[in-house]
Amino acid sequence: MGERVSPAPERDGEPELRLSPSERMAHHSAMRISGAGRHGQSTQKALASIVLGFELIIVVLIGLTLFGLSVLEPRELGLAIGGGLAVVIIAGLAAMRAGRAGIVIGWIVHALMLATAILLPAALIVGLLFSALWIYCMVRGAQIDRDRRRWLAEQHR
Repeated sequence: MGERVSPAPERDGEPELRLSPSERMAHHSAMRISGAGRHGQSTQKALASIVLGFELIIVVLIGLTLFGLSVLEPRELGLAIGGGLAVVIIAGLAAMRAGRAGIVIGWIVHALMLATAILLPAALIVGLLFSALWIYCMVRGAQIDRDRRRWLAEQHR
């Protein structure tokens, strides 16, 4: 059935985290996509890439919903809005490898996604959920990155 992972040995009173092969593969993929392997690992960028990747699917669906419900006139404008937002997300994912540009684009994406609630009120729920997830990932990812840098500094003393 499922994989059994044996308890990890303890270091400094805390158990060492052991990932299953599938968890390890997902982690390495997210780190590679975010460009973390080249410039030191960045958990914040990896998490940002994951959130934007899922959000890409959602904005396409929002565009299709705007089109299907004929919210705008001409109705093809809904497809243009969804497609345009998808292009911005793809640009953010591509820029994730180059400094902080991807993070900045991610914040812009969330503002634009919340703005779609003007046209489609139900999109506010989705926008709020993804924005909350984005904020959590930004805060927690930055904390993990700081802790990792501090730990590495202690190891090199």
